[in-house]
Amino acid sequence: MRAEKRHIISNVRPGSIADEMDVKKGDELISVNGERIQDIFDYQYLTEDSHITVLIRKPDGEEWELFIDKDPDEDPGLEFENGLMDGYRRCSNNCIFCFIDQMPPGMRETLYFKDDDSRLSFLQGNYVTLTNMSDHDIDRVIKYHLSPINISFQTTNPELRSRMLGNIHAGEALKKADRLYEAGISMNGQIVLCKGINDGEELKRSIRDLSGYIPHLQSVSVVPVGISRFREGLYPLTAFEKEDALEVIDIIHSAQERLYREYGTHFIHAGDEFYFLAGLPFPEEETYDGYLQYENGVGMARSFINEFADSIRDIREDPGSYPERSYKREVSVAGGVLMAGVIKDCLRELKELFPMVTIHHYSIRNDFFGESITVSGLLTGQDIIAQLRGKDLGSVLYLPENLLRAGTETLLDDMTLEDISEALKVPVEITRTDGTDFVCKLLGKVQK
Repeated sequence: MRAEKRHIISNVRPGSIADEMDVKKGDELISVNGERIQDIFDYQYLTEDSHITVLIRKPDGEEWELFIDKDPDEDPGLEFENGLMDGYRRCSNNCIFCFIDQMPPGMRETLYFKDDDSRLSFLQGNYVTLTNMSDHDIDRVIKYHLSPINISFQTTNPELRSRMLGNIHAGEALKKADRLYEAGISMNGQIVLCKGINDGEELKRSIRDLSGYIPHLQSVSVVPVGISRFREGLYPLTAFEKEDALEVIDIIHSAQERLYREYGTHFIHAGDEFYFLAGLPFPEEETYDGYLQYENGVGMARSFINEFADSIRDIREDPGSYPERSYKREVSVAGGVLMAGVIKDCLRELKELFPMVTIHHYSIRNDFFGESITVSGLLTGQDIIAQLRGKDLGSVLYLPENLLRAGTETLLDDMTLEDISEALKVPVEITRTDGTDFVCKLLGKVQK
């Protein structure tokens, strides 16, 4: 018989309702309004009421029944040992493109865990395949009207999807999107594009099929598969070349024109990597429909370029709010190979305005995963140290925030910013992914 979940309280926020009612860390939440809690979504849904009854069990076994009157959007103030209030669901697929399968041995254990948990889609923005969602899970999403859910479609061809995901049920799982659409649940989609597999005519088919979910499916990103050097024994995948990228972009731009005429949305978006690979300029900002796929690497470059341009315009229009042109400073900035050209162009313009400021720019080759991995988010501390040791770094080294684990100062290989700083004998600071912060940090200007 399966053991019943226990929801142990890890923290009670000071001044909250629970704090006033003397609930303590280590107490256990038993039920809300007489209902047992499966996970965080049950808890959030049940505690939205103005009048709730909460059953708490103290460590000595004594049970307290608390009657709470509150505003509907007021949180009781409880936090739990597990933020999900449940175990994480392991992925049941065997995707031919899975990056976790391409991890080298000896890294931290969490990097090898494959999750396909729909709840993390709402909490953290993860993309899920729907194969791990039961009818009960879909019912709960609809009941609680959870939105948006991020879905990895890959293809709308059921047979091909089953092969790509290594799961005979993957094609059938697409029907769950029908239920979400019918219930008015907002969705965002993703297609991890694999050369010669789900591109070309298959990509055209997927775009046609997925556009049938507009407006509830708000956007779909098309991103190239990541191929590391650790693929021995895995499905043979081939990297995209310039001509391939041009074809992908042509398919997407043609679809955008049609969809914008019909629905007023561009809907389908190519990841920035395709534009870099094709050597094409990035689409204008309005094409990204509000950057719905920003965190998925779609529109980051355009957003950065525009924010940088705005900052340069502000400097020209109001030079008094920035350092004097005679201001002297020497710093360095490093990041992935992918954005190196964009950063180089920006620094050239900054140098024209501040000739006394010296900025050393270094693009870090990804020796750890292989040179085909060019994004900053997959850089390791060891590559940064190896390639910057002995270089001119100035008074401070700036690194992009997306190479850190969320909420930490730790990189993929468990090295920290402090480790990098000690190895290179220079302070290390983080710049956000926006162009405004980039300018302010490099000039030593404190943002208001």
